[in-house]
Amino acid sequence: MSINMIVFEFRENEKKFFEDNKFENFNIIFYEECLNEDFIKTLPQDLKDNATVISVFINSEVTTEVMNAFKNLRIISTRSTGYDHINIKSARNRNIAVVNVENYGATSVAQYTFGLILALTRKIIPAANYVKEAKNCYYNFTGRDISKLTIGVVGTGAIGAAVCRIAKCFNMGIVAYDLNERKELIDEIGACYMDLDSLLKQSDIVSLHLPYTGDNYHMFGEDQFKLMKKNAIFINTSRGEIVDVMALHQVISDKNIAGAALDVLACESINFGCKNLIQKLDTVPMDCFNEALYVEKLSRLDNVIITPHIAYDTQDSIDYILEKTMLGIIDVIRGGKMKRIV
Repeated sequence: MSINMIVFEFRENEKKFFEDNKFENFNIIFYEECLNEDFIKTLPQDLKDNATVISVFINSEVTTEVMNAFKNLRIISTRSTGYDHINIKSARNRNIAVVNVENYGATSVAQYTFGLILALTRKIIPAANYVKEAKNCYYNFTGRDISKLTIGVVGTGAIGAAVCRIAKCFNMGIVAYDLNERKELIDEIGACYMDLDSLLKQSDIVSLHLPYTGDNYHMFGEDQFKLMKKNAIFINTSRGEIVDVMALHQVISDKNIAGAALDVLACESINFGCKNLIQKLDTVPMDCFNEALYVEKLSRLDNVIITPHIAYDTQDSIDYILEKTMLGIIDVIRGGKMKRIV
């Protein structure tokens, strides 16, 4: 019996994996589009009726209405660690299994984090734009030697630990905050754990590597940014919900920190392109609308870098995600709970 599966948000860099790996008994159909309440209306009815597995990424919105459009849906797989774009309560009510992918891309995200750090501290992007635009006016491109700086790593799981180890290679000072201190980081690279307020006061670079739990919504806001040095920079490659972008915009505009780089945002389906904000004004939640407005304001600033959630995006990470995605789906089909959230 063939298992009918639909993959949404399918990208060019995922094609080779499916070309090289043939999954017997799977009939897989691919769509580049995000899955949401609008796109679901465009799918053929027989496709929706026969699909038992769907796979999505972070920009899809698997609401109750979307789930109900699939009459025989049994598994929802997200090719991500986060799953807040899926209505878990509705999935549970319909006895639909939800599976995710954990612990991918630690090295890729850590390397990208340092790419952002170097781009900000050495003013690489405004310098490159200066040449492109052939400006004759003087601009100060004087940067900072990061070996003289202290990085504050907030969250020392797999990614945060990888960031600490790269920082050691640059001979940086390393301070860290985590509820669970890692002795090996203290012993091997001299990381110094401290409370969050002390870290913010001492760090020249603050880099976030925390999961979003719901309890840490806007963990970084006005009070936290006020503690940072005026020449410090702020990096977030973890989860957008942790940061109050309105407060971040204000502190940068007031020149109370030197800049920021964000690879993640709250409401990413709006900020990163699966929805047109103007066309969706009547359905976009107010908090997401405000988020999008301040993201647009931040993007205009020379000392801010915003990228569309690509820190993990190396071919190695993509292949790992797809391998674990298919293993998780097959495990559920066989009655296992290896990667199940629900």
